[in-house]
Amino acid sequence: MASEKKQYLVTGGAGFIGTNLVIQLLEAGHQVRVIDNYAGGKKPERLQEGVEYLEGDIRSMDDLNQAMAGIDGVFHLAALPRVTYSVEHPQETHDVNVNGTLNVLLAARDNHVRRVVFSSSSSTYGNQETYPLVEDAMVKKPIAPYALHKFIGEEYCRLFFELYGLQTVSLIYFNVYGPFCDPNGAYALVIGKFLQQVRNGEPMSVCGDGEYYRDYTHVSDVARANILAMTADIVGKGETINIGNHDPHSVNEIVSLIGGEAIRMPERPGDVRYTEADIAKAKALLGWEPRVSFEEGIRALKHEWGIA
Repeated sequence: MASEKKQYLVTGGAGFIGTNLVIQLLEAGHQVRVIDNYAGGKKPERLQEGVEYLEGDIRSMDDLNQAMAGIDGVFHLAALPRVTYSVEHPQETHDVNVNGTLNVLLAARDNHVRRVVFSSSSSTYGNQETYPLVEDAMVKKPIAPYALHKFIGEEYCRLFFELYGLQTVSLIYFNVYGPFCDPNGAYALVIGKFLQQVRNGEPMSVCGDGEYYRDYTHVSDVARANILAMTADIVGKGETINIGNHDPHSVNEIVSLIGGEAIRMPERPGDVRYTEADIAKAKALLGWEPRVSFEEGIRALKHEWGIA
């Protein structure tokens, strides 16, 4: 299956992770269709050869059925992924993240799609007492609506395999960063915001004490994990798989790596204190492990942003 050229749909394919995934799919010779309402990503100014762009919404079954015609597999990335925004707007984000995901699975089932790879989040784990986080050994404790939405999505993926035979895999992302990340977008984390602030001659705004640890994962590694999850023969039964760097860093460490002044800001509601991924399952089932170290990724981004 891995060597065959396929027709894939990427929901949210105009966003940060979606753009990087589309590039890797094209490099592998696949045909790519994107459905996006451009709420979280810019509408492409120049269409990439081999990509069919559909402006649509995952809350619309008509849009999804049109998008899935003739599709072999779906990468479901479309979401409203802001934790704080979900606290302030739980109903709107539930509609997109939960009802939209259910719609994607229903359309995939009805259009005889072979497999759906779902983008989940490490926020589903909440605050745990033991680390690293292991997929099948933890009771998940979401502390924000967005985290709950993603956990529900994982469960829907599992059920759709068990009830309808639709192959599904849920990838649990740990704090994705890298090229094409909008510093004002939903996936900006602190890295993009800090880079923008330094380039503008402003101090980096650190929430709380800066001792929030995250397992930052380069977007190229995340995109590669998606393709492996779509093509690996031994998955597709509703598995949840951590995709992380297994190397957590604090916000204060990021300030030091980027270099510059910092100011303290209030803590954000819904943020967990620490994340670290156990990636043994990804290695065993997908043959995946991260290739880009955090220090290497930050150096590349500083160069991209013109920061010495």
